[in-house]
Formats: sequence, C-alpha cells, structure tokens
Amino acid sequence: MVGPAFPRPTRGMDMADLDLVDFAVDYARQKGATYAEARFEHQTNEDFILKNSVLDALYFGEDSGIGVRVLANGGLGFAATNSMTKGDVKAIVDDAVKIAKAAHRKDPISFAPEQPVVANWSVPQVKKLSDVPVEEKIEEIVHIDRELKDLKFKIPARYFQQSNKQIDKYFVNSEGSKIRSFSPRVRLFYFLTVAHNGNVEQTYQNYGWSGGWEAVNELQMRRRVIDEAKSMDNSLAHGKKSPEGKMDLVAGPQVSGIAAHESCGHPTEADRILGREAAQAGKSFITPASIGQRVGSPVVNVCDDPTIEHGIAFYAYDDEGVKARRRYLYKDGIINEFLQNRETAAILGTRSNGSARATAYNVEAIVRMANTFVEPKDWGLEEMISGVKFGVYMKSFMEWNIDDKRFNGKYVGREAYLIENGQVTTPVRKTVIELTTPTFWGAVDAVGKDLEIFHAGFCGKSDPGQALDAALGGASMRLRNVYLR
Repeated sequence: MVGPAFPRPTRGMDMADLDLVDFAVDYARQKGATYAEARFEHQTNEDFILKNSVLDALYFGEDSGIGVRVLANGGLGFAATNSMTKGDVKAIVDDAVKIAKAAHRKDPISFAPEQPVVANWSVPQVKKLSDVPVEEKIEEIVHIDRELKDLKFKIPARYFQQSNKQIDKYFVNSEGSKIRSFSPRVRLFYFLTVAHNGNVEQTYQNYGWSGGWEAVNELQMRRRVIDEAKSMDNSLAHGKKSPEGKMDLVAGPQVSGIAAHESCGHPTEADRILGREAAQAGKSFITPASIGQRVGSPVVNVCDDPTIEHGIAFYAYDDEGVKARRRYLYKDGIINEFLQNRETAAILGTRSNGSARATAYNVEAIVRMANTFVEPKDWGLEEMISGVKFGVYMKSFMEWNIDDKRFNGKYVGREAYLIENGQVTTPVRKTVIELTTPTFWGAVDAVGKDLEIFHAGFCGKSDPGQALDAALGGASMRLRNVYLR
C-alpha cells in the first residue's frame, strides 16, 4: 500500500520490571502473606478493520503492569497497577494483604501444593509479527477482499477484522517459581453477506494462531474465505429445506468444536461446578460427585490442551505457574476430570491441571479453557458418510445456543448437505439439531481423523468480565438416529 509507515509501540520488558516483580513477592511475605505471587505483563496490540474495501479503523495499543495476589489469614487478596515504581508496587501489595486479612473467612482458602518451577518459554515465529509492516498485513486482507469482489455473484457486505497481539510475562511466587514467557497471536475474523435472487445468506468465521505472520499461509486464509463465499452462493442457488425427523448426522470439525466448547469445556470448569460463576457465566449440570458418570458413547474423548502447537491458546505454564498438559474432560464417554486451578483443586482434594488464565495483569487468573476439541480417531470422512443411508452432513454452523447449565443445546447448520445412500448430494439450509448434552454425545458412533484446531473464539467469564482467547475444534463425528428439524 502507498503511504507513510504507521508507528508501532516500542516498550518491552526490562530488568527494572523484573526486579519489581521479585520485590513484590518478598515484600508481601514481610507484610504477613503466607503465599504471594506477582505477574508482570506487557501486551502490544495491532488491529485493523476492512469494510467493503475501505480501511475503516486502525489501532495500535500497548499496556503493561503488575498484578499481585496473596493469601493471608485464610483470605485471598488481589491488587494491580500500571505504574511501575517501587512505591506503587508497595501500595498494591499493602492493598492485597489488607483485603485478604479483612475477609475473616470461616473456611480458609488454601492452594493445592505445587513444586517450584524456573522456566523461560516462547512461541516460535517463522515470520515475526514485529518485522512485518502493518501496510503488508493490510494488503494481504485487501487481496482477499479483491478476490471476493472478482467472484461472479453478489457479496454486498464484506467485513474483516485482523488482530495481532504480543504478550510478554514474568511470573514469580513465594514458593520459588520464576517463569518468563513470550506469546505472539494472530486472529482473523470475517463476516460475509451473499445475496442471490432476493435471498440472503450470512456467515462469520474466526481463525486464530499462536506464532508469527506465517499464520496467513499456514491457515490458507485466502482459500478458506473464497471457499466459504462459494458455498454460501451454492446454498442460496441450490439449497433445499433441510429434512426433519430422526436420522443420522455427520458433524464437521467446526460443529464438533463448538459442541466440545459449550457442552464439555464450560460444564467441566471447577469454579462453575462449585457455583462460583452462577451469577456471571452460569452453572453446570455436573456436580463434584460426577467423576466417572457416563455422558457419551465409548468413542468420545473431549480434550482441552494448551500445548497444541500453534493453537491460539497455547501456553507451557499457566498463570499460577503450573505446567500445562492435555486434560481429558470426557474420556471414553465418561466425565474424567475438571478444569482446575490451585484453589478449586484444594477444595476438591486433587491437583491443579494448569487451567488458570487471566486476560491481563489487572485481573486474577481464574479457571479457563484453552484449546478444546474432540480428539481424533481413525475414521475417514467419506467412510463415515458411506455408512449413512439417509441423513445430513453439517459441515459448519451459523448459530448455537445452550442453557445456563450447559445441558440443553442447539446448533444450526450453515453449510450442510443431504446424504442419500452413502453419498453427499444437494445442499440443505438451516439444519437444526437440538439435544441434551448426554443425548448428543451418546449418539456418536464414529470419530474422524481430520483434526481442525484453528477455529478461534473469545470465551467470556467472571466479573469484571474476561474475554479470553480460546480455540475450538476437533474431528468430524457421526451421530446415529438423532432428531433434526
């Protein structure tokens, strides 16, 4: 693009910042904290919006600061500041300790034990975000928009939002943990409207990547956007009303991903199970006694794994310094484990599985999903479809809804096709599957090998609200004899 280069933030993390983090933890112990942790974060954000070929907005943001959390007299206190001076850090430590001591809890808060960790991790970048001018990033999206305009059908609304984030962190606690990290993230959201013979189809898609600007090529964004637009026009031109009644359904990775996130990830959050999110994000049909309860067929494994390479929610250690690992939430169709932080783990008599995350330095880390997905098996997509006499292949969704306890769910197809005698035939419009969580997962008899993990979302929880990066995906699945309408 022609024009002046746009400025970019330059501040990073220096030794003075790191020293203040160490100081905060030492000072908290002097003030009577039985446990203390401090988390410094520096984030840079680069976002732009392209609306019908016009650069509608361009934003550069930078924020940094330190959050301190302490246990004292059985209470928990948290405070934060973006002023990196010794006096201001002392002030937030004083506040956090005062809050904790003032709680006067009947049931003292404790954290499940963890060994101290000293680590330094980062996400590799083939093409560093900081090395790519924003003009080049804008031009890439402009090119996609041009290709859309060149298609031989009407696309009256084309909206793109492209976001790049770089996150530096330094975490220290009074048990001896010291963890530094660097995480670059790329996200592309788009919304399209296609019109054909007076009818309209709309879609939105969200893709995310941990890494550098190579994301655009690795995720094949040009192909994905163009294919989506073509499928919308095909649906409008040739789509029939989706059949109703009991039949088989083959769900694509995007559909299995939203179901995994909403009807497995959320209800297995330990804070939600304990009632901590009832007034914010909701409740759960799962109770603390539900471990071992069947919720799906034996072929169903739903996982949450922060260590999936390039998943937008990748991390090696969580925001409490606990090593990340794959969590089998539903395993062989059985509720296997909950997403835990150190506080919920202590209450439930287990260990944290590294599920504590915060959106920024100025909010507490709470129990969160990361990259949540249906674990792949060994079925091919065509193999699953060939076993269906009559049904629907729902490749993607346009709408979803689920109740407060994550028990009654509804998913509406965007790109879907009729299956007749084992063959995909005509497109069908607005297939609806509305089932309870156990009925949905209990109907699965085959899981594919086509894992997709790069559909991204913003997962909302807590008060004040935290909208955090999350990936949702999985493999295709076949559900037998479910009711569609």
